[in-house]
Amino acid sequence: MSILDNKKISFIGGGNMAQALISGLVGCGIKPNLITVADPSSDAREQLAAKGLNTVDPMADPKSAVIGADIVVLAVKPQMMKVVVGAFADVLDNQLVISVAAGLSTDLLSNMLGGYSNIVRAMPNTPSMIQMGATGLYGTDSISAEQKQLATAVMEASGLVMWVDDEEHMHAVTAVSGSAPAYMFYFIESMVDGAVALGLDKEQASALAMQTMLGAAKMAMNSDDAPAELRRKVTSPNGTTQAAVESMQANEIGRQISEAMQACYARSQALSEEMSK
Repeated sequence: MSILDNKKISFIGGGNMAQALISGLVGCGIKPNLITVADPSSDAREQLAAKGLNTVDPMADPKSAVIGADIVVLAVKPQMMKVVVGAFADVLDNQLVISVAAGLSTDLLSNMLGGYSNIVRAMPNTPSMIQMGATGLYGTDSISAEQKQLATAVMEASGLVMWVDDEEHMHAVTAVSGSAPAYMFYFIESMVDGAVALGLDKEQASALAMQTMLGAAKMAMNSDDAPAELRRKVTSPNGTTQAAVESMQANEIGRQISEAMQACYARSQALSEEMSK
């Protein structure tokens, strides 16, 4: 039995992230008829309705998706948020509000919602689309213990969930997971190019690089050893792996990764400040 059983969940916005979360929820056993999606696109509503979901045209009836819901997931672009939530803010009544909009602080969201404060801010990443996501969560002091459990359950349907106690740490979440799938894709891209330069065809190189990335991640997750120890164990003295690792160290790849994450962190802070103006 899940804490989400019989809970009514409304998504404001039916884009890729909303559909990823919905797929995870349905895959975990949540009945489609308990999920409502408000989206202005008639084509999107038609596709969602075909999956057994309730749909609402927010242009015609902006409040109906919120009234009676237990959980309201805000899945619209940050630039559109103020206008969208302004149409239904006055009917919020102790619902849990989860926002997946990047850059919008809980204080800013509360202001947009007329002072409503039962808010959880989420930073998911794109692997949520295949239920392999990693999401950071931060909640205001107003949310109850049950609402915290509800937010966890909603986001866990699409992958790993971690809570942070300080909202400023959401910038670090962005740097280590929110934006990080792109780092992994860049690393794979570079490995493929390197393997092709060494004589493999692109199909071979791609398959080997992607499976190696997947296998290494799973091995690290399932091991009691830290990544540094796993690396040490597979690095034979004077062997091929040592040659590769020493080349990376000489080129300060670790420092470059750290600096890239710092750049991501700084940009996340700047975006939040821009949104607050």
